[in-house]
Amino acid sequence: MTDNPPLLDGKDLFLTYAGCDAPALNGISLTLFPGEFCGLIGPNGAGKTTLISVFTTLLRPQRGSLFISGIDTWNNPEAVRSRIGLVPQDIALYDRLTGSENITYFGRMYGLKRDLLEERAKYYLDMFGLYDKRNRQVAAYSGGMKRRINLIIGIIHEPELLFLDEPTVGIDAQSRHLIMEKLAALNDERMAMVYTSHYLEEVQRLCRRVVIIDLGRIVAEGTPENLVAQTEGCGDLAELFLKKTGEHLRE
Repeated sequence: MTDNPPLLDGKDLFLTYAGCDAPALNGISLTLFPGEFCGLIGPNGAGKTTLISVFTTLLRPQRGSLFISGIDTWNNPEAVRSRIGLVPQDIALYDRLTGSENITYFGRMYGLKRDLLEERAKYYLDMFGLYDKRNRQVAAYSGGMKRRINLIIGIIHEPELLFLDEPTVGIDAQSRHLIMEKLAALNDERMAMVYTSHYLEEVQRLCRRVVIIDLGRIVAEGTPENLVAQTEGCGDLAELFLKKTGEHLRE
C-alpha cells in the first residue's frame, strides 16, 4: 500500500475558532493511502468533526497543507470535491422527495449523466435493500432506511475517498449490520474510507488503522491489534481509548 503515492496528505493542520482560546486542531498531520480503512476516534470536543470538515474542504485551517489525490486542496477545492464523498452524521435528505428522487437530485449535483445515474442508483438501492422502497417519500422511511439512503448519496459518484461521520448512530441492528457489511465490501473494491464512530466495536471490526485524537492532537495511531497489545492492561479498543483520553466526562 505504501508503494503508492498518498491519497490524502495533511501536514501541521492548525485551526482555532473565533472566540476560543484552545485550538480545535493543534498541529495534526495525517497521511492515508489508496484503499485504506481508517478509524478516526476521540471523545466529544476532541476535534474529529473539525478535522473531517477540513478534509472535505468545508473549513480552511489557519496553518498547514492538505493534498488529496495530489491536488492542493486550498487552491483547487472543486477538483478535490469530485474525488471525495461525505456521509454526515445529521441526515441530509429532503423528506418530501422519494428515496429515488433524493438520489437523483444529489447525483445530478455531482454531474452524473442520466443513464449512469440510473444504473448506479439501481445498483446501490439493491445493495442496501431499498430498491422496492425507492418510490416512497423519505418522510415515511424508518431511521435505518434514511441512514442507508444518506449513505448511497455519499457514494453515488463512487469517490476515491469516503468520509463517514457516525453512519450507524441510532438505527436498528439489522440496518447497522448491513451498512457495516457493505462498507467492508466497498473498501475491498479499493474505496478508501475514514470512519468516525462512538461504537468502538465497529471501528475495531472494520478498520485496519485507528487514529485517536484528543484536544486537537493525535494521541495514538496504528492497527487496533498492535495498539491494544502494546498498551498494558488493555483487552480491547474501548479500554485503550479510555487509557489514552481519560475517563472524565466531556460535553
